[in-house]
Amino acid sequence: MITYDQLFIGGEWTTPSSDQQLDIVSPHDQSVLGRAAQAMPADVDRAVAAARKAFDEGPWPETPPAERIAVVRRLVELREQHADEIAALISSENGSALWFTKAGQPGLGRQAAAYLKAAEEFGWEQTLEPSDPASPFRSVVRREAIGVVAAVIPWNSPFSAALAKIIPALLAGNTVVLKVSPENSLSMNFLARLLEKTGLPEGVISVLPADRETSEYLVRHADVDKVAFTGSTRAGRRIASIAGEQLKRVSLELGGKSAAVVLPDADLAAVVAGLKFGSLLNNGESCIAQTRILAPRSRYEEVVRALADLVESLPVGAPDDDKTFIGPMVRRDQQQRVLDYIRTGIEEGARLVTGGPHVPAGLENGFYVTPTLFADVDNSMRIAQEEIFGPVLVVIAYEDEDDAVRIANDSEFGLSGGVWSADEDRAMAVARRIRSGTVTVNGAPIGFDGPFGGFKASGLGREYGAVGLGTYTEYKTVTVKA
Repeated sequence: MITYDQLFIGGEWTTPSSDQQLDIVSPHDQSVLGRAAQAMPADVDRAVAAARKAFDEGPWPETPPAERIAVVRRLVELREQHADEIAALISSENGSALWFTKAGQPGLGRQAAAYLKAAEEFGWEQTLEPSDPASPFRSVVRREAIGVVAAVIPWNSPFSAALAKIIPALLAGNTVVLKVSPENSLSMNFLARLLEKTGLPEGVISVLPADRETSEYLVRHADVDKVAFTGSTRAGRRIASIAGEQLKRVSLELGGKSAAVVLPDADLAAVVAGLKFGSLLNNGESCIAQTRILAPRSRYEEVVRALADLVESLPVGAPDDDKTFIGPMVRRDQQQRVLDYIRTGIEEGARLVTGGPHVPAGLENGFYVTPTLFADVDNSMRIAQEEIFGPVLVVIAYEDEDDAVRIANDSEFGLSGGVWSADEDRAMAVARRIRSGTVTVNGAPIGFDGPFGGFKASGLGREYGAVGLGTYTEYKTVTVKA
């Protein structure tokens, strides 16, 4: 059993303010995987004070970009050396299938590579040519660090969410307090052990597992200059309101209810093969999951049958079983949330094609859900409008492309989505009309060089690549007389 009885504050393992430790429980069978100290407000104060001092007095913000890049490269190398161990930890904590957490490790490398490339090419300081050639003045535009960043992340993909924030924040010269979910105390403390070996100056980074109340204390802290958050839309609204009161910088990557538009000419076998991952990756506990399947009325039952075959074929079981595709939900309350949504769909009058509000036989000791498919779904139903965050798909019929676009956009969310067609130009035309931060065509993966984020209630700001790096900087213009 793994035990962490200290907290990683300002680059050092320190005694927490409370001696209480949290049992980290396996979502597969509720066995205790380990125990870990949890941060309290007093620990937040220490972490923020260390970050504030490191930013205001320390060398990190003034360290040349090339040296900051070298430190981050060291972190990337350390993560790669321990990829299998990281994958196993995340799988055991979250219930994510081990094949999925292993398969995600190269993606973490690509995510980091995009940030590093952006940092190498970034315009940290640029001189602008005056619009008036006769002007005796010139402007020098600098991109400087914001200050102390509170990075608050969820439990479903912890390494991806953490690195998507701390890498650009550090590259830009900020100091960081990373607040992680209690469920991920083991994997995120492992990340802290890697950070300890990177050579970051004292105070630059802390990693704090903590509950929601302590998280809000961090967000409200007067010495925090920016909040970078990934999580639910409800929590995002709360954070935005706090940031607005204090005029903190804020970026929010929130929920989704993404639509996959299947055009009449689509290759259905390819659609099903793609949606196996695009709709049900990570047990359906993914903000970008395409859980609304929009099918042309002319092929509606054909699409439903094909998806039913897919959903029924997915092995459900222990996360470390090579055959498993769908593991348990992360917690008991998340399991009950998903089961309640399935019951709601039945009550709303949707047709239950396969699955249902029951736990798979033999898996009653874990937080399991039977993968479920609904048909005859109206887009106004709750199961079509609200983020379920589990292996539940709905199929909605449309009349023509205009109707498909209307339904896809009839959502408070706008994070992701997909279009399937044998005609790429036709698919692109539909993709351009969907109000969403990212749209994939024929199952193409979301890249890391372009910006990632959401429209509407799916968030504010963007992550990844040069755009994501820029969100951790402030513009400063210095005017110089020639």
